[in-house]
Amino acid sequence: MEKPRKKQSQVGEVWRRLKKNKVAVASLIVIVLLIFVAVLAPVIAPYSYEVQDTNRPLEGSSPDHLLGTDRLGRDILSRLIYGAGQSLQMGFTAILFSAVIGVIIGAFSGYWGGWVDNLLMRFLDIYQGIPMFLLVVTLSAVLGPSLQNAILAIGISLIPGNARFMRACVLSVRDMEYIEAARSINASSARIIFRHMIPNAIAPMIVSVTMGLGTAVLVGAGLSFVGLGAQAPTAEWGAMISDARNYLRAYPLLSLYPGICIMISVLAFNLLGDGLRDALDPKLKT
Repeated sequence: MEKPRKKQSQVGEVWRRLKKNKVAVASLIVIVLLIFVAVLAPVIAPYSYEVQDTNRPLEGSSPDHLLGTDRLGRDILSRLIYGAGQSLQMGFTAILFSAVIGVIIGAFSGYWGGWVDNLLMRFLDIYQGIPMFLLVVTLSAVLGPSLQNAILAIGISLIPGNARFMRACVLSVRDMEYIEAARSINASSARIIFRHMIPNAIAPMIVSVTMGLGTAVLVGAGLSFVGLGAQAPTAEWGAMISDARNYLRAYPLLSLYPGICIMISVLAFNLLGDGLRDALDPKLKT
């Protein structure tokens, strides 16, 4: 007689299904490694990101500088390691800010409906009518070029998408029995939204946020490339590509290394988001 499967928590069930997706697990490992590299950068980097060896600018790979040096003699490997922290900081902080604001707006819009919903959605229509990168560049230019202002600009530009997505998730659970039960006992609107609606509608939002991390990292690199993100001498992948753009023909590896780092991190976030989408889908329970 087959033994009944032991009941697992929801998180344990999601992890069980996620483990079956080898690509998603590999992407998760890559992301964890990137986070460790970013946190331990002062320990594992051979040099500090601003240290210059003026006698060895634009040098190729050597025992002292495994990936060579840039135009100022700074160690490329060290700057890539430190750059992971800046790039991930931009991605995580911007997406967290936009997700929190977007979830609140979307939840209230979906719950109240009527003129509140129409007003908020029409405002977001106007908001989303502006191309995202144009909006980010404009906000960064107005606020001033810095890492913090770039994070704020990216976060603001991502709010409409998160708000609309959360509204759709809330609409899917607004008429469920447990919401009607909460209303029947005169639970406050705030309690219904924050204790019942958001927790039960947040799963698809987690997938959206995970995939949005790749977009935030990519946009952050773009801002640094045009001079509106991280400022010199701070090491950031987009800024490193910008610094190397005048040497593309003679020294293509200067821009290739940070470009590969951006590609790997964005790809890892997107593939992990795909895996989470499948793992969180109740129709795919196995």
